[in-house]
Amino acid sequence: MTTADLIHAYYEAFNRADFGRMADLVSPDLVHEPNEGDPRHGEAAFRAFLKHMDTCYAETLTDLVVMVSEDGTRAAAEFMVNGTYKQTDAGLPPATGQTYRLPAGCFFEVRDGRIARIRNYYNLSHWLNLVG
Repeated sequence: MTTADLIHAYYEAFNRADFGRMADLVSPDLVHEPNEGDPRHGEAAFRAFLKHMDTCYAETLTDLVVMVSEDGTRAAAEFMVNGTYKQTDAGLPPATGQTYRLPAGCFFEVRDGRIARIRNYYNLSHWLNLVG
């Protein structure tokens, strides 16, 4: 599987809410760096994050563009997040089923055919305005 195929498979699994498949595509020693908060280390922490996200949000991604370095060890993705805020997340406004459309991006490091680092970016202030 090429790096581009790997990233596309990751986001296809995301759009199906197939979190088991997403976790299968990452390294056991994954470093997940969210837009806000401390990095998570390891596949188990990533699985816990996915479960939490599924509780609070229903999201699909559209307009996906994937870019890969020549050596295949790095990739970037740009996309639109189309979501519903289902359950109040700690420290954030109350959830009442608000919908949102938010531009976002992500950087990846790939090692041995698996995703070794995920670094997400989006504008939190913009999201707060959308759901506020």
